[in-house]
Amino acid sequence: MSGDATCCPECGGDVASEGTETVCTECGLVVAEDEIDRGPEWRSFADDETNPERTGAPLTRSRHDRGLSTEIGRKTRLKGRKRRRFARMRRQHTRARISSKTDRNRVYSFTEIRRLTGQLELPEHVRDRACVLFESAQEADLLRGRSLEGFAAAAVYATCRTASVSRTLGEVVECAKATEDELRAAYDALNRELGLPTGPIDPTEYLPRFATRLDLSRGVERRARELATRAHESGAVAGRNPGGVAAACLYAAAQEADEDCTQAETAEVADVTPVTLRKAYYTVREEDEGDSEGRGETTAA
Repeated sequence: MSGDATCCPECGGDVASEGTETVCTECGLVVAEDEIDRGPEWRSFADDETNPERTGAPLTRSRHDRGLSTEIGRKTRLKGRKRRRFARMRRQHTRARISSKTDRNRVYSFTEIRRLTGQLELPEHVRDRACVLFESAQEADLLRGRSLEGFAAAAVYATCRTASVSRTLGEVVECAKATEDELRAAYDALNRELGLPTGPIDPTEYLPRFATRLDLSRGVERRARELATRAHESGAVAGRNPGGVAAACLYAAAQEADEDCTQAETAEVADVTPVTLRKAYYTVREEDEGDSEGRGETTAA
């Protein structure tokens, strides 16, 4: 019979759906039955039909098996022979899950990438893209003779560069297990062999974090954004460290607003030397003064 029946064909009573069956509430006749259970694939014992507690973890690119593996749990109540048997089963399961050196390297590197992105407070999409980039480097055989820690850190740094996320090389090295030389060697290999679309970073990307660390006001940050945007669009700071340019703009804006901010503190936050900061500061000030004079001549004319 049709599953779209709204009344019982025998007695004309109302029908109701119970599980996979449509049953008459008056005489109990099964009006229709559907073998496909269109309900959720999980069960809830808390009378909450919206609780997807038994659906399992979502798929993720940050694990070598996309998160589809199972784990043999640990129960403290097991004793003697049964406890030793489960320990052997757990060991054999781990060996079967990571059966090759490639998988073992990937598991270790993905763990390092997750740790790095967590310490750097990066979003999940950066973590997943960094894992995909590492996987591409492994398939291109770029890891031979290089450290896994260096490639994991380089994948995170390269993803930040391509996603326009403001993280300096020094910040990544500070949290990574690799040295700066290992990170640079791995990053150069990624950039050279995979052709990463890494363009110059806009200095304005660094301003919110640097302003927060220096405890500067919103007005100073807005003025620094104006200076950084003008300098970036004019090309006056082309080839300079974008973090140093952002720090120079913040320092210049703080000086205009008479807020307490020293060159040493600003340079330390941006992970640049005071000399680099001063050079970028003079360039930014010259560009701003030249632009102000140009606007004044236009107004006078």
